Amino acid sequence: MSPAALSRRSLLLGGVTAAGLMTVRARAGTPAPLAQPPSVVTTPPRQWGPHAPAPYLPDPDILAIDPSFSNLVYGNANIRLAWRGGDWLEGPAWSTQGRFLLLSDTIRAQQYRYLWETGTVSVFRDYSYNSNGNTFDAEGRLISCEHGMRRVVRWEHDGSCSVLADRYQGAPLNSPNDVVVHPDGGIWFTDPGYGDTIVEGHPDAPGGRANRMGRERWAMDGEVVAQFAGHARQDDHVFRIDPHTGELRAVLTQQQLAGPNGLCFSPDGSILYVISSGAGPGQDGPGGDQRIHAYDLKDGDVRNGRVFADMMLDGHQLGPDGMRADIFGNLWCGAGGPLGLCGVVVYSPAGRMIGRLRLPRGVSNLTFGGPKRDTLFMCAADALFTLVVNTQGAGLS
Repeated sequence: MSPAALSRRSLLLGGVTAAGLMTVRARAGTPAPLAQPPSVVTTPPRQWGPHAPAPYLPDPDILAIDPSFSNLVYGNANIRLAWRGGDWLEGPAWSTQGRFLLLSDTIRAQQYRYLWETGTVSVFRDYSYNSNGNTFDAEGRLISCEHGMRRVVRWEHDGSCSVLADRYQGAPLNSPNDVVVHPDGGIWFTDPGYGDTIVEGHPDAPGGRANRMGRERWAMDGEVVAQFAGHARQDDHVFRIDPHTGELRAVLTQQQLAGPNGLCFSPDGSILYVISSGAGPGQDGPGGDQRIHAYDLKDGDVRNGRVFADMMLDGHQLGPDGMRADIFGNLWCGAGGPLGLCGVVVYSPAGRMIGRLRLPRGVSNLTFGGPKRDTLFMCAADALFTLVVNTQGAGLS
């Protein structure tokens, strides 16, 4: 082989090598697109449950809109599907003494108990009269809103049941929805008509506003309901039960706030937040405005009502339902809406949306639980999701 040939081959090899290096360098200068982890909005979408692949960190469905949200979430935590069962889950409430989460199933008319140590779920109360909202008071007693009996009850330490409210000004309540206990011991609850239906309670008797054309057979499969429960809805209200006298007083009327739904207090109890949802069965007028409203509190009275958040996201109106405040005064609100937008939205105390959690379906209600109150429990139709966060729930669950 001649030196010329060697030289040519060497040059050719060198040229290929040089070209290869140049090609690699050119590619290095333009980073290749990275794979995207599965999320609620990818194709195929994220999988959930015990047989799903190991989730990616940080969780792609935890979205910070404002840098402050990063201080409220824990980067090594994933949104988890903790349990799936029942029909429509509502009213999550954490029992500090019992170390369990209580849930309502408004359709099956049952209450469930989620055990912290094992993550197992069992029936807590086999027939709950379509209970919805729940909370525990400072003595650890369970307070529940019952659609079926249209009342608010408290379960005492000896196992007896006390009826706290079932009528206002001589007329039966509608379907008490959500309930919270103020630091002064007062019990506040909303009373829209969302449970005055065949599925989640019972309609009015014929002639009532919540009975379509008087054709719905309101007393079927409910002897106790037919005999003792309210059967004619009235206007919507937000009520307060006095902790000393037991007096029931309307603090907001339907004219002041239509469609009252979820409610909670600021950490110091000085502000009441109430969600205004759409029209319920038999309601006169257009219903609520799908916003969160805020009111200053003084001596059990509300004043200075204002819109706290409009629940708009990317040009879409979300449907708010239940909410809770954390110790820093941020509001964590369950919301329905289009896929990719529904889940949980988080607002700062100033009413600015700072973050959100994407879920495959809307969230009806939520609460903080766990021994440290740093686990967010989210009810979404027949599923219970959880997320460990870097904050804690304020007040009683």
